[in-house]
Amino acid sequence: MTSVHVTDLVKEFTVRKGIGRSRFRAVDRVSFDLEPGRTVALVGESGSGKSTIARILSKLEHPTSGRIEVTGDDGAEVARRDYRKNVQMVFQDPFASLNPFHSIAHHIARPLKVHGRTRGSAETYAKVVEMLGRVGLDESFAARRPHELSGGQRQRVAIARALAPGAQVVLADEPVSMLDVSIRLDVLNLMGRLQREDDLAVLYITHDLATARHFSDEILVLYKGRVVERGPSDAVILDPRHDYTRLLASSAPDPERVGKVVSGEAVTDRSRLDNSRCFNHFTGAWEEAEARVSA
Repeated sequence: MTSVHVTDLVKEFTVRKGIGRSRFRAVDRVSFDLEPGRTVALVGESGSGKSTIARILSKLEHPTSGRIEVTGDDGAEVARRDYRKNVQMVFQDPFASLNPFHSIAHHIARPLKVHGRTRGSAETYAKVVEMLGRVGLDESFAARRPHELSGGQRQRVAIARALAPGAQVVLADEPVSMLDVSIRLDVLNLMGRLQREDDLAVLYITHDLATARHFSDEILVLYKGRVVERGPSDAVILDPRHDYTRLLASSAPDPERVGKVVSGEAVTDRSRLDNSRCFNHFTGAWEEAEARVSA
């Protein structure tokens, strides 16, 4: 089984200001582990650095500093040529992540061929049908084009494509945020079943606290690129300690208590929010964030 160990991950971007330039730190010394059979959720509002972390882990962005170590069963680091075979991403938008000019069979067959999982057209097609069956779609979907499928069906195809190379680590970047509310739970339950069957390590990125609690074992709350609270999912959601986590919780609708999800008053003044400290529910203590590296 494959594990991912992220240590002090930093990502900075160059921002133009008139004729000058400045450095913007989108991810600031973030560390976590992705282990087989466990789900880690990254929670935060837009711009908090969640998707940037996923893009770095999927090799779509290069980190400014920090270490990403991917290890196999024997504890040895996975070779660079095998990285994408082990780590795959499910993108947020199922309407944009599939090529409209190619069939569903092509989307799943491509990674099978690239990573040498099958040989010959007959074996490849049989594997395509098998992968479709695993995500709840039958053989008739193989010849269709993406525009003939619903949003939920497209996301199922995207999940099948991610697992086709034999991936053991799945990066799910808000995989249900663009789907109808009625089918979100079905897709999450599908991912949960596949995780149990293949003992997958999952990074689940979301701004939805309810699905984070339902689907994850551990939650990391990001604010301005830093982790401000972390711990078991129930502890973070039911007993939030950082003001930003409380703000997120108070913003979530609760039909039984309109406007209130957690006890106590939530912070509404963002000027009071501080990302220099993180509450760690595993240790039950506040931890000072490391000093920023000067740009």
